[in-house]
This record gives sequence, C-alpha cells and structure tokens, in this order.
Amino acid sequence: MDSIRVGIGFDVHPFVEGRPLVLGGVNVPHSRGLDGYSDADVLCHAIADSLLGAIALGDIGVHFPSSDERWRGVSSLKLLSRVVEMIRSEGFAPANVDSTVVAQEPLLAPYVEGMRKRICSALSLGRERVGVKATTTDSLGFCGRGEGIAALAVSLVRPFEADWK
Repeated sequence: MDSIRVGIGFDVHPFVEGRPLVLGGVNVPHSRGLDGYSDADVLCHAIADSLLGAIALGDIGVHFPSSDERWRGVSSLKLLSRVVEMIRSEGFAPANVDSTVVAQEPLLAPYVEGMRKRICSALSLGRERVGVKATTTDSLGFCGRGEGIAALAVSLVRPFEADWK
C-alpha cells in the first residue's frame, strides 16, 4: 500500500472589470472580479493544484486547458470535484487541505465560512479537515496594490482504501 502524500498549490489572477469575484465558490461583492478562463477562482485552483501535485498528476492547466471550450466560464468547484475523481481513480483521496487567500481587498472574513463549506462539499471532507484563511500583504506587492489576488494551499492525500478516521 502506498503512503500518504503532500502537495502544494499556488495561483494568482489579476483583477478585471466586468466579472464577478468568485473565491472558494462564493460570489464576493466587489467592484472587480478576476481574469481567467474559468470563473478564475484562485482559491479552488490552488487547492486543485495541491491535490494534483500530491500524486504527481501535473496541474489544472494540464487537465483543464484554456484551449478547451468546455472549461470556459466553468465553476472551479466543478473542476475541484473532477480533481477529486481523478485522484480517487489513482487510489487516493483527500485527507485534509489548508489554504490561504492573499488579498488587500475586499475584506474576506465575512465570506470565509461560506468558502469553507463549499470546498468541503467539493472535496467530500468534513469541516474539521478543510482550512480556509485570508490575509493581506499590508499594501506590499501586486496584491497589496490591489492588482490581483493570490492563493496558496497544501493538501494531504491518503490511500483511498485505507481506514481513515
């Protein structure tokens, strides 16, 4: 039997006018959204990359390329659910995820629990196994200047057949 594995993910998208801001599957009120091929949900993208990385399956760009019209505007929660199916087909399942959204604006604290709930559902994990946090950069760098949002995630995956409590 294979052992547990760890993966890390990172994503960043610039702000753009005329799109909703979607983070962790939640529509966050803001004057701008994020630019990207799907719904540009940096949080879900970072988590997906961490899960794929844990079992060495590349990244979401490999599996959901912008050259494929099926992924235009798609919910990143759907992509995240597909990633879970992919890692299960390799004999693994998510054990836990921890993530951080880096954004100077908007204030994300009121939306974190909603993000967490949607991510738990997409990953088929209990609340105690999914961490979602938000931080600023104290006005430093591209996030601090309000040019975009970044997210980081780390995931632990376990053999699917293991008795995991």
